[in-house]
Amino acid sequence: MRKILIIGSGKSTPYLIKFLLDKAPVEQLELTVADINTNHIKQHAKHLKTVPLDVFKINARQSAIKNSDLVISMLPASKHMLVAKDCLQLKKHLLTASYVSPEMKALNKEVKEKGLVFLNEMGLDPGIDHMSAMQHIDQIKKAGGKINLFKSYTGGLVAPETKTGLWNYKFTWNPRNVVIAGQGGAAKFLQDAQYKYIPYQQLFKRTENINIQNLNNLEAYANRDALKYQDAYGLNTIKTLFRGTLRHQGFCEAWHAFVYLGMTDDSYTIDCKNMSYQSFTNLFLPQQDQLNTSKKLQILLNISQEHPIWQKLNALNLFSNTKKITLAQATPAQILEHILKQSWSLKPTDKDMIIMHHVFGYTINQKEHLKTATLITYGQDNIYTAMAKTVGLPLGMAALAILNKKITTAGVQIPTSKQIYMPVLEALKSYGITFTENTKLI
Repeated sequence: MRKILIIGSGKSTPYLIKFLLDKAPVEQLELTVADINTNHIKQHAKHLKTVPLDVFKINARQSAIKNSDLVISMLPASKHMLVAKDCLQLKKHLLTASYVSPEMKALNKEVKEKGLVFLNEMGLDPGIDHMSAMQHIDQIKKAGGKINLFKSYTGGLVAPETKTGLWNYKFTWNPRNVVIAGQGGAAKFLQDAQYKYIPYQQLFKRTENINIQNLNNLEAYANRDALKYQDAYGLNTIKTLFRGTLRHQGFCEAWHAFVYLGMTDDSYTIDCKNMSYQSFTNLFLPQQDQLNTSKKLQILLNISQEHPIWQKLNALNLFSNTKKITLAQATPAQILEHILKQSWSLKPTDKDMIIMHHVFGYTINQKEHLKTATLITYGQDNIYTAMAKTVGLPLGMAALAILNKKITTAGVQIPTSKQIYMPVLEALKSYGITFTENTKLI
C-alpha cells in the first residue's frame, strides 16, 4: 500500500479526500487525515482513517509523516515549513496549494539532492491558473507567436441562485485569507512596459471593471506580485502582465472602508470579550460624544445613510449594541472575521462558483491576436464546493502522478512544466473543469 498523509482538513479538503478514496482500491492507497479535530471530516467520509494531531507537537507530527510515502499539507501557509522540514529530514514528497515562500524556496538544493518533489502552488489560484496559462503560452510560442500581453483573473464567488444580500459575497475558502488579502507588500505588475505598484492602502480603490461571458458586473483588484511569474512563464519580453482577483462590483469600494478604518490590521490584539459590534466599530472612529457611531462613520467616510457603503456595513450589524463578540482577545482582523462569519458563511444548500479568465495578446506574422480562455464551474453544496473541487482535485491528481513516477523532476517547484500540467489538465476535464476559448484578430 502507498500511504498518503493529508495534514489539515479545512474547507478545501472534501474533494481531495473523496478523489483519493475513490482511487484507493485501484491505486492501492492508504489515506490518513491528521488534524487537531477531524470530526467534521468523518461525517462525510466514514471509512477514512483519521489521526488527531497538534501540528506544533514535534514527535506526533514526525511520527505521522514518517509513516507515509507522500504528504499533502492543507495547513495555513505559515505552518507549511514545520511539515516541509520534517519531509526533508524523513525523505517524503510534499504537496501544497500555497505560494512558495522564500523559506520553502531555500530548501530547493537539499530537496533536489534527496530526489524529492516539493510541489507547491498546486491548487486553483495558484495552481490551475499556472497550468492553463502555460498550456496556452507554450501553444502560442510553438505557432511562432510573440506574447505581448497576459492577464489572468480568478474569483471564488457564489452561484447566481444563492442569495447573498448587499455584499453579493460569502466565504468559500479560508475566511482569514479573505480578511487579510493583499497584505504583506504592494501588488506588482507590468502595464504597457511600465512597472506598476499598488500599496495595500490603495489596493481596493484601484480596481478594474471586467465583463466575462454573461457576467458583466465583475471587478478585479491586483493580486500579489505578478512580476515573479514573468520568468516562471518565460515571458521576459512581455509588455503587460497582470494577475487579478474577481469580486462583484461594489464589493471592493465597501471593503476599502475596512482597510481605511484599520479593521483588517492583524498586528496587535484587543481585549474584546462581550464587546458589542458597535463598540468594536467605535474603536476606529474619532471621539465625538455628541454623535452616535453610525453618524461618526458617515462623517469620516463622507457618505450618507443612503450610500451603498453604509448600507453594506449596516447589513453586517456593525452598529448593533446587542450583537456581541465572543472572542476573549483578538486582532482587529480576527474580530472582523468573527463578525463576517455570521453573515457570510455558506448555508447547506448554498452553491459557489469559480471563475478563471485568461487574456493573451500576441503577434504572429505581423498580425495581432487576442485570445481568451474562461473557466466557470459550480459547487454542489456548502461542503463539496467549486472551491474545494478546483483546489483539491489538482493536488490529488499530482499526488498520484508522483507516486506513479509520472512526475519525477526533483526540487521545490510550481506546476509550469508540461510533465505536470498536461496530464493534470487532461484529467480535470472528466470532472467538468474545462476552459472555453475564443481567438480573434485585432
